[in-house]
Amino acid sequence: MPPSPIKAFVFDWAGTMVDHGSLAPVRALQALFAREGFTLGEAEARADMGMAKRAHIAAILNRDPMRTIWRDTHGSDAGDADLDRLLSDLAPDMIDAAAATADLIPGAADLVAHLRDRGARIGSGTGYSREMMQAILPRAAAQGYAPDLVVCAGETPEGRPSPLMTWKALVELGAWPARACVKVDDAVVGIQEGREAGVWTIGVAASGNGTGLDLPSYTALSPMLRNARVSQARDGLLAAGADYVVDSVADIAALLPELEARITAGQRPGATRT
Repeated sequence: MPPSPIKAFVFDWAGTMVDHGSLAPVRALQALFAREGFTLGEAEARADMGMAKRAHIAAILNRDPMRTIWRDTHGSDAGDADLDRLLSDLAPDMIDAAAATADLIPGAADLVAHLRDRGARIGSGTGYSREMMQAILPRAAAQGYAPDLVVCAGETPEGRPSPLMTWKALVELGAWPARACVKVDDAVVGIQEGREAGVWTIGVAASGNGTGLDLPSYTALSPMLRNARVSQARDGLLAAGADYVVDSVADIAALLPELEARITAGQRPGATRT
């Protein structure tokens, strides 16, 4: 089989390659706000998923109801010092929650092995800091997934939805042109990041933030409820501009012939399929 025209894949982590349902950030953020005396709803925690965690906290505090609750409690909006403190306080919760949810999404390791056999480089990016990733990386490697590099929050001047993390990954992988590379993410801001970077984008709906369930809970749903939740997640990713949306990374191998043909034909990301 000839090498793939796809030069590199850049995968997100939680909800994409590990942590079915992207549960770790929700649990950590809820624990953080509970210590502040506030109740953070799951929908509030998930609304800005995929952003660097300081920006994620800021987004929660800049939107009602939490903005008003914080102001009523503290007398003013949260400032930089508050955000710095909250981020520092979040780190232990994130490390613990990430370690507890670091199982690979079924099929992830097989997909990466297949892509490497075809000659594609494997990069990754995350809204987690390097400290927050410390428990995930060895656990993922023990399960058969060790990307060629990891770009963490705080390692570029801006995080998602800016393209800088994806660009950094491509630079360090030596992968170009961007139109021959692919970004895979479960969060809307991750798809926006890929669009801004000029790469192909694949959203994952069933395993990610939009569906928000661990694997046992997801599989226990009736077909009707499962389809409803996945359809809603799919619609959000398509609205963000995803070129493709799959249930999980296990389904990406089936897309490769079409995607490779489009790249070989000179089509660019965002192009209408013919």
